[in-house]
Amino acid sequence: MSLKMNSMEKKWVLYDVGNSAFTLLVTALMSIYFNTLAEQAGVSETNYLAYWGYATSASTVLVAVLGPTLGTLSDLRGMRRKIFSVSLLIGAVGCVVLGFCWHWLWFLLLFVLAKSAYQLSLVVYDSMLIDVTTRERMDEVSSRGYAWGYIGSCLPFVLCVAVDALYAMFGFLSMEVSMILVFVLTAVWWVGCSLPLWKNYRQKHFVEPGGHPVRTGAKNLGKVFIEIGHNKKILFFLLAFFFFIDGVYTIIDMAVAYGDSLGLNEVSLVLALLVTQVVAFPAAILFGMATRKVKPEWLIVICIAAYFCITVYAIFLSVEYQFWILAVCVGIFQGTIQAMSRSYYGKIIPHKKAGEYFGVYDIFGKGAAFLGTTLVSAITQLVAGSIGETIDLGFTVIRAQNVGVGVLALMFVLGMVFFLLAVKQKPPQTGPAAEQEEPAADPCGTEEGAEPAACEREENGQ
Repeated sequence: MSLKMNSMEKKWVLYDVGNSAFTLLVTALMSIYFNTLAEQAGVSETNYLAYWGYATSASTVLVAVLGPTLGTLSDLRGMRRKIFSVSLLIGAVGCVVLGFCWHWLWFLLLFVLAKSAYQLSLVVYDSMLIDVTTRERMDEVSSRGYAWGYIGSCLPFVLCVAVDALYAMFGFLSMEVSMILVFVLTAVWWVGCSLPLWKNYRQKHFVEPGGHPVRTGAKNLGKVFIEIGHNKKILFFLLAFFFFIDGVYTIIDMAVAYGDSLGLNEVSLVLALLVTQVVAFPAAILFGMATRKVKPEWLIVICIAAYFCITVYAIFLSVEYQFWILAVCVGIFQGTIQAMSRSYYGKIIPHKKAGEYFGVYDIFGKGAAFLGTTLVSAITQLVAGSIGETIDLGFTVIRAQNVGVGVLALMFVLGMVFFLLAVKQKPPQTGPAAEQEEPAADPCGTEEGAEPAACEREENGQ
């Protein structure tokens, strides 16, 4: 039987539909547009890929620094929606302004700001999962978020591609005007899909504020790190997550940039990425349904192993049909490994401190993304500088970019090792892990048909 989501779960999922449009824009058109700006300024293809990777890494570092603090503050009564609102506003405005930025360096700087705000909104959004559903429904609801996010992002993406085609193929619009329309369209879709969650969300799990919010947040964050150090199940999972999500995020962030640097057709790359979104929709839902029969941790193991094989395959990628195969394979496992990781973590942490713990979760996720994009960029430049742009292996010829991507395979191996260690650990019976019990049903609850009528008062201490 298919999971029937209630009203609040649907509103939570809808934000994934909205923000995924920005993700797809970053992954596909934005990297190609930056390549155009870089080429006009005389930047080489090798350096273009490296600069894009460095900018992505810079955004990652910024979020890794700010995420835990904002996550901790979001645990205070009434703060989660406020922090979510500010992050959403900065990200959406930044997205619009990107359309008016035509110098490659300024474009990169603004990209770092907009992408950082987007990622910070996800830190809070992920922690909202414990408020909108129950522990038993968490795996499937999380999977639905990613699934509908992938398919829902296709509509604005297709419209963006159509607008871009008016310039690239028909010359009806200038490049500047077409890109302005693309960025504005994406921002409007993102904000529009966010409004139902923003309007109706109620924070159920929270910590009462005591003293100055920032000092209280910093103090609580320090306690969380100590708690994680004593909880081996959470600790080993976070270490595993650091390594395997490294490869996942790097592939998401740099897939089209990687193919573009190999000289593959840009239109084909964008269409292949669209196929990834379409494939990811049923795959994420089916894997979510599979959690009724199979433990989520074993589905994560399958995804890690699959990504290892995908990365090895990417080392020898050189022609377009290979990129299409890669896109389909990534689509099958991409949403699942992210959704299962989010819900698995949500079930092993104390719910009253979800913002703090998801802030730490984001440190490991974004730290991994920083490592992955930086390694790919640095190794690509190192190999190109010391060996050359191409390497003849006898049976095939690979480029410096192929070698750079190949390092991600090691990350999946390490992720598998730590995750298996996490699975073997039992959560402690006392302390933070003991706080995971589901709260009694409340009038804002997640029961089918529940409406927030009794919760019209904001959870802001009034």
